[in-house]
Amino acid sequence: MDTHFDRYLPLERAQSLPSQWYTSQKAFEAELAQVFSKEWMWVGRSEEISKPGTWITAQVGKESVVVTRDFEGNLHAFSNVCRHRAAKVCRAHRGEGSRLRCQYHGWTYDLEGHLKTTPEFEGVENFKKEDNSLPRFHVKTLGPWLFVSLNKDARSFEDQWAPFLRESTPFQIEKMQFVKRVEYSLHCNWKVFIDNYLDGGYHINTLHPALAGVIPYSEYRSELFSCSSLQTAPLKSKEGDGVSQVRKGTAQYWWLFPNLMINLYDGVMDVNMVIPEAVDRCRVIFDFYFQDVSQENSRFIDESLKVAHQVQLEDQDICEEVQKGLQSAYYRSGPFSVSREKTAYHFHQLLAETVNL
Repeated sequence: MDTHFDRYLPLERAQSLPSQWYTSQKAFEAELAQVFSKEWMWVGRSEEISKPGTWITAQVGKESVVVTRDFEGNLHAFSNVCRHRAAKVCRAHRGEGSRLRCQYHGWTYDLEGHLKTTPEFEGVENFKKEDNSLPRFHVKTLGPWLFVSLNKDARSFEDQWAPFLRESTPFQIEKMQFVKRVEYSLHCNWKVFIDNYLDGGYHINTLHPALAGVIPYSEYRSELFSCSSLQTAPLKSKEGDGVSQVRKGTAQYWWLFPNLMINLYDGVMDVNMVIPEAVDRCRVIFDFYFQDVSQENSRFIDESLKVAHQVQLEDQDICEEVQKGLQSAYYRSGPFSVSREKTAYHFHQLLAETVNL
């Protein structure tokens, strides 16, 4: 399998990740094991479990995870796989109660993952409930979001988020309120979607005609950090232009390794999470936030959601076409635009540094 990638080359001489990183099952499995099981993963909104005695579930790589808030207000994260016969303990996305009950044989766990009841289990030798708690994971909050890492030696969460917290201050994300979640299923490898996001605006003029009139291409800028990047552009206001009415100020487009994106505008924020589902399939979650959620602002919110949906449809179409092209016997990799694609190369470098193929 041809997967060699030289991450030390200067951008001027670098090539993108070889196509087999996008098409081989071996590469996909390696990423799940070495990236998604090791890094900090966004799993939801803290408001979903703001009430004591509530829980949510999420997928982190191959693992199903439960995040709970106990009755003292503390957060816990642990495996969602029952210690008896490997059924999911919690099958819904969210719920509440003092116990988590596996529907298969009725084993129950408390909100810290401790095994509490095991029906009809008398006489089993060498079995102790205290030895069969659900494996625990690290959990943290940042602003309105919840993050989990399965890796006890995960990279510093605070260091990873420091640039975002520093640069995003003017947008007052603490005042943003969640309005809606939209999900899309794409027939492409998860990295194709990230590559598209990180091309420094290279595709805006050709793929997004509505955005092209709002984002001044010559003023689009990119900045790299240790495991994140920021793309910025001042947005032009045009009379009668629908996009410019709902996208104002200076836009910030954040990417955080490996699969989280945050788009910031005046009064608007959307969070995008790309979830790998198969080597050639992924799911993209969009959570939309607004500062003004009053009835008077409902038209602005509706128009903003329509604009985001149209852009996503345009991105989805090209991403699925790229996935088809990556399977060609006559394509291996391609060069980067020096003026535009340093953020995409940065992503490839970080991935190659993390994944051993």
